[in-house]
Amino acid sequence: MKAITVQDPDAGVHGISLRDMPYPHLAENDVIVRVHAAGFTPGELDWPGTWTDRAGRDRTPSVPGHELSGVVVELGYGTTGLTVGQRVFGLTDWTRDGSLAEFTAVEARNLSPLPADIDHIIAAALPISGLTAWQALFEHARLTAGQTVIIHGAAGGVGSIAVQLAHQAGAHVIGTGRSYNRQKVLELGAGQFVDLQDGLLEDIGEVDVVFDVLGGEILDRSAALVRAGGTLVTIAQPPTQQPRDGRAVFFIVEPDRPRLADLARQLRNGSIKPIIGSVRPLEDAPQAFTPEKSVLGKTIIRVSEEEPAA
Repeated sequence: MKAITVQDPDAGVHGISLRDMPYPHLAENDVIVRVHAAGFTPGELDWPGTWTDRAGRDRTPSVPGHELSGVVVELGYGTTGLTVGQRVFGLTDWTRDGSLAEFTAVEARNLSPLPADIDHIIAAALPISGLTAWQALFEHARLTAGQTVIIHGAAGGVGSIAVQLAHQAGAHVIGTGRSYNRQKVLELGAGQFVDLQDGLLEDIGEVDVVFDVLGGEILDRSAALVRAGGTLVTIAQPPTQQPRDGRAVFFIVEPDRPRLADLARQLRNGSIKPIIGSVRPLEDAPQAFTPEKSVLGKTIIRVSEEEPAA
């Protein structure tokens, strides 16, 4: 099968190539998915799991990408809840070959059925962004109606979904980012936008929740914005500054089949919509790991076309 692979941790994006790889091994509780569309995170080349398995052993050449939408073609022993021929979407394991391939092996519990009226391109943009936004806001920060939340990077893949979810929950949303993203963030449901280049973050005042996807200086400065009893939650890095009378949480998104199904329902009824910046073929994936900063939204890789139903 054709797959995008990474071979050398020191080569960065220059070590990414399209090559022939063996068909994936089907383990217990796995399914093999024929991938129609896949998503990735540019920074995943820095993740330990890109280069090693769960035991820390080298697994290069490895296949990156951790979001997918496709069709089940094989079931492993003990697999339940899915059938051959079923459309699915979800996450691949962090320490196994991923989604930028024609076929991939995935634990069945990491996938959810995909309704026939949702395009694979749209579905592939949702698993990491949707689950991360939901878990940050409602599981870790326990955001409720009437509270105020700052969402850093509000026009990005995760941030844009977080804005929509927080707005629907009845929170007052303050989105941050670069000035050219202002209108899009407001359209998504933010009641206020702050340009991070203007250095006006401290003028916002105290809020109940800060959701950070940027890290660094922005994360450090955000600790002072959390009011007593509030939460700073981040996916960028463990925070070095703690809110004075609140708490700080760093987390990595976890698979959640029921929540994926709920996100699919919200997608169908129009209450959430991923922002897709570009769609590129599998052979263009190496270049896609160097994103164009002027392109708003997530890059999705079209791996194969879906065959019409019989």
